[in-house]
Amino acid sequence: MAFEAPRDDTWLATIMAETDRAKEAFGIEIAELERGRAVLTMTVTDAMVNGFGITHGGLVFTLADTAFAYACNEDANATVASGADITFAKPTRAGQTLTATAERRWKRGRNGIYDVTIVDETGETVAEFRGRSFTTNQAAPSGPGGPA
Repeated sequence: MAFEAPRDDTWLATIMAETDRAKEAFGIEIAELERGRAVLTMTVTDAMVNGFGITHGGLVFTLADTAFAYACNEDANATVASGADITFAKPTRAGQTLTATAERRWKRGRNGIYDVTIVDETGETVAEFRGRSFTTNQAAPSGPGGPA
């Protein structure tokens, strides 16, 4: 069962948990959530594999980027990616469960760096992701795609 974070208007990640339709579309679940850290899981489906029968790299990136988003949205203002990169270490296949653990490494002012490790169900590293964040002066949207 997925973790349910109680809504906190001073912590945007808890609002995102209610309005994040991309997370739902990919079957991504929040396992743990705290300010500056998030653990998310995703089971790889047949629709997520490429022509080689391995998980599409863009979907591994999507899981990592989503965990990054939850970790870096630590206050009431929207924090977005200013850049990110990923290194793929091991292929996975349909039926496997991936876990992304995102953790704050550095934050000063409106900028931050967050590392995300993605592992398979055996704990082997699948990919390493580093995201750079920028905190805007925008409040949380009122709903999916809606204005603040």
